[in-house]
Amino acid sequence: METLAIEKKDLYTPVMATIDRVEQLTGTEKRFHIVLPHGKELNHKPGQFVEVSIFGFGEAPISVSSSPTRKPGFELTVRKAGRLTEKMHTFTSGTQIGIRGPFGNGFDLEKFKGKDVLFVAGGIGLAPLKSLIEYTMDVRDDFKRLIIVYGTKSPSEILYPAEIEEWQKRDDVEFHITVDRADDAWKGNVGVITTLIPPLKLDVENTMVAVVGPPVMYKFVVMALKAKRIPDANIYMSLERRMKCGVGKCGHCQINNSYVCQDGPVYHYPIIKELEEAI
Repeated sequence: METLAIEKKDLYTPVMATIDRVEQLTGTEKRFHIVLPHGKELNHKPGQFVEVSIFGFGEAPISVSSSPTRKPGFELTVRKAGRLTEKMHTFTSGTQIGIRGPFGNGFDLEKFKGKDVLFVAGGIGLAPLKSLIEYTMDVRDDFKRLIIVYGTKSPSEILYPAEIEEWQKRDDVEFHITVDRADDAWKGNVGVITTLIPPLKLDVENTMVAVVGPPVMYKFVVMALKAKRIPDANIYMSLERRMKCGVGKCGHCQINNSYVCQDGPVYHYPIIKELEEAI
């Protein structure tokens, strides 16, 4: 199949793609499966994002939530949280949307190969992290232990129930889930996501960690990882907030001398520490 190559002249020009499947995941999230024209593939890396254009409504950066190994097409998981995403939630199979990308810096897959991998996902953060989770499962022999830690506010906000059921059944994946607030039907763990980390038995020097979630979560997850003596060099995080143009022109996502849309959204944790110290 052809690959969607981005040349400089095409950075600002959306490709018209087609939604071929839509799935309601929660009260506020839908999953959209997208196909590009003429059999082209997005050719993204886990952790990258695309710019979605809806004419008359604008453009927004949205992380790719499927692995590049899952072809044809790709998935976007979209939370209804604004004018563009509300419009997108009205779309059905056959609707066309504009796509630019992929953009940004994904996870450094070579650093993860041959290691145990701990995935820490909070809320909608499971969407971009699912791309990496699926990738490691599809090339399973390249990795050792796979440990998924996932937390949401309530059971009604849990994403990807079918995938979670599959992960729980696998004997080569360790899956742990918690909710902040239980309902009457919930039988699992109750508490914030960091309550799941202390009980884990980890080979800390050989465990790579991928963290994606709301900004408030990161500080406490890092504290929990440090308590387990995970080296800073083994931690990668996705900083998705405030991106706009995707190509480093608008400055919305700038952190000191770094543009999240280009240097991120996935950062090596030591780089994040340097950025914090420079602010």
